[in-house]
Amino acid sequence: MKYILTSLFALISLAATASEVEVLDVTATQSGDTWRFDVTLRHADTGWDHYADGWRILDADGAELGTRILVHPHVNEMPFTRGLGGVEIPEGVTRVLVVAKDNLGDWGTQNYEVNLLGE
Repeated sequence: MKYILTSLFALISLAATASEVEVLDVTATQSGDTWRFDVTLRHADTGWDHYADGWRILDADGAELGTRILVHPHVNEMPFTRGLGGVEIPEGVTRVLVVAKDNLGDWGTQNYEVNLLGE
């Protein structure tokens, strides 16, 4: 029982100290009725055991407008940029948030705000 508790505390500690994925830059480009988002991330990827595995676009109320899933680590590519096209932005929405995550935890706490009006 003691070994199980020790292992459990070690796993909780590892998850708590894992670095959050940083959203460094976002470029939003409108094309007709949809948008393309190119998002630059930085994370301390170590391989398949710990890597940045996605980012999403939210409106101001937290509704998800688009998600990009990353299917492999980018250990030797930091920072890196990946895009997502075909994102529909509801009428009247002028600002969105981009938030990222890694494969060990929940969505990050850093929200990168994008002004779609370009101001």
